[in-house]
Amino acid sequence: MASVDRKLLEILVCPLTKATLRYDADKQELISEKAKLAYPIRDGIPIMLVEEARKLDEV
Repeated sequence: MASVDRKLLEILVCPLTKATLRYDADKQELISEKAKLAYPIRDGIPIMLVEEARKLDEV
């Protein structure tokens, strides 16, 4: 499993809401609570495209 640069994680924001993201190391995703989207991380590269993001389940 590739790791993600911590500095990169600090500057990335949700492209939809511009809100900060939470890193989920287990699922290799960046979570936007505000947009209720999870952006995948593939081979250590965050895929910051809304059309690639997974919708979070409403609880």
